[in-house]
Amino acid sequence: MDSTGLLRELVAQRTVSGDPAPQRLSMDTIVSLIASRVQVTVEGQPDSAHPWLLLTNEAPPSAKRLVFACHVDTVPPGDLGHWEFDPFAASIEDGVLQGRGTSDMKAGVVAATAAVIDAAERGVPVALLLTSDEEIGSLGAQAARHAVAENKIGAVIVPEATGNSIHLGHRGALWLDVTTTGVAAHGSTPQKGESAIMKLVDVLARARAELPLGEDPFLGAETFNVGTIDGGSAPNIVPDAAHVVVDHRTVGDGRNLLDWWTSQPEVDRVEARIDLPGVRTPSDDDWVTSLQTTLADGPVTYFTDASILAAAAPTAPIVVWGPGTPALMHAANESVSLAEIDAAVDAYTAVTRAWPTVD
Repeated sequence: MDSTGLLRELVAQRTVSGDPAPQRLSMDTIVSLIASRVQVTVEGQPDSAHPWLLLTNEAPPSAKRLVFACHVDTVPPGDLGHWEFDPFAASIEDGVLQGRGTSDMKAGVVAATAAVIDAAERGVPVALLLTSDEEIGSLGAQAARHAVAENKIGAVIVPEATGNSIHLGHRGALWLDVTTTGVAAHGSTPQKGESAIMKLVDVLARARAELPLGEDPFLGAETFNVGTIDGGSAPNIVPDAAHVVVDHRTVGDGRNLLDWWTSQPEVDRVEARIDLPGVRTPSDDDWVTSLQTTLADGPVTYFTDASILAAAAPTAPIVVWGPGTPALMHAANESVSLAEIDAAVDAYTAVTRAWPTVD
């Protein structure tokens, strides 16, 4: 398989989250390549708002599958003035392929595709899950959850960028939409109104000191980030509405954080935009200990589709493990080393060839 050619084709497809058409195109590209080499069954919802596909090969009913779970979407490129190259040109320089989505996570998709083809050619029971809109809340994975649950899953590899080291989990994500309301008035007589923005400022200042952020020995500390904030309609009008989207990375169920925001006197409404649980796999799991790759000391810092898959396949160990540099994820000048992709293909292939054909 031409890994470099496939990656260049995928990077050129502008699969920004929220736009299903190019994400469908990427899925079609991958499926067409696999189907040209091996016989697979394809199920899914390619024409939905959040498309997904699950590819499986023929296997005995008792066999458990090794699943590669990959999202095809990317974050937007942002300000192109911060890039030193066209983020969708998929150019190569000194053995490095450049462009949006190279590390997050199209290099992982390519490596997983190669491993799935090899496994299917050898009759190893595998599956490739392709999802959309992971970057905005694992929406494709949520739509595919039932299909994953209907299969016998032995283990899951999420090929996100880890520099090819194995991580055993990550924190959850709780994105809260917090709204304050006030009373509009003329800007020259603010005392006649009530500023929703000032109320929001007050509650945010209190949050920095009072939020009940937890901590976990493995997953680490919970965090609080103000992602977006807006309010008001004109400089000379006292704003009657303001809202903020808060990004919490959680180690528990997040209920105490939700309760804190809803209990604040300035807050009119709180809605959970994303509520994904944390993931952790025991380091002494038999399959994990059999992997001949470096095991990282801690979790990855970002969330993945594993939050959904852990519930769909509750007995299966899940690892986050793939080519790419975490520091380049969502950054300008994103890139990936071609040698790192080759190393991932070799590592994944070794794992699939060691996978039992019958449980």
